[in-house]
Amino acid sequence: MESRGSVPARPVPYEGVWRFTAPATDVSVPRARHAVRDLLKRQNVPIDDDITQGLLLIVSELVTNAVKHAALLSPELAVEVAVGEQWVRVSVEDNHPYRPTALETDYAQTGGRGLLLVREITREAGGTCDVEHTAGGGKVIWAALPLSGTAL
Repeated sequence: MESRGSVPARPVPYEGVWRFTAPATDVSVPRARHAVRDLLKRQNVPIDDDITQGLLLIVSELVTNAVKHAALLSPELAVEVAVGEQWVRVSVEDNHPYRPTALETDYAQTGGRGLLLVREITREAGGTCDVEHTAGGGKVIWAALPLSGTAL
């Protein structure tokens, strides 16, 4: 039998997309962080410890933002984790139409720096992040990081 072209690469065993929903309440913040951590371990994702810690902080910040700012119009949020051969992407989706922006650092304020922190962690890891509108009028905020700390 003749082979034409190259053999398609097999997906690595840890690749996939997982999605779960949670109520937009404070208890969902640690639950989401633990669910993502446990998923990465269960799938044996070869991710650097420092990237994992940054990713879990990002999950906490994004879920906290959804709980604080979107719960009134979006009593449920969705967390998605997508893992590729060399990267991991987390996103948090809600049905609130407000699209947040990273605030400038104001040392007099005690809050409001969540997205600024997400952007800094993502940038330092060599990843990327963004906010997008959903078809239903809500938004999804996502961050993608390399597994090994090298730029995507």
